[in-house]
Amino acid sequence: MQPHRQCRAVRRNQLETKSSHMGKLVEIKTKPTSLSVKDFINSITDEQKRKDSLIILKLMEKAMKEKPKMWGSSMVGFGDVRYKSPATGREVDWFKIGFSPRKANLSLHLIDIQRHADALKKLGKYKTGVGCLYINKLEDVDIKILEKMIAAAVK
Repeated sequence: MQPHRQCRAVRRNQLETKSSHMGKLVEIKTKPTSLSVKDFINSITDEQKRKDSLIILKLMEKAMKEKPKMWGSSMVGFGDVRYKSPATGREVDWFKIGFSPRKANLSLHLIDIQRHADALKKLGKYKTGVGCLYINKLEDVDIKILEKMIAAAVK
């Protein structure tokens, strides 16, 4: 599975391929930065999206038991993982879980959405991509189910 192909923003990034003894390491343009997660969330002009982002941030901090980092200018990520695609052998450095409050929705990066198939049936109103869960606002979903999905994605 290639996380850089999972969500639109990541797919737009330019890729460089490097040789690695473990496979082809693909460097993506979106990388961890020193930008402040708190400042980023506080800069969200839509009040509901800002409040929802703070709740998602707390849920992910609780599950990961660590502080987040900004990835690029608009993605909040937790953990550092090297994923390897079983199909192509390509590897990419990415975050374990994360989210991005986009104009249209909240994009939660939980990597393998299919493993949450049972939980998705009970979640509420959402859309999915290969590794992303798109929610318009948290009141559209069952927050307890979402919390369980986030915790399961960390394992």
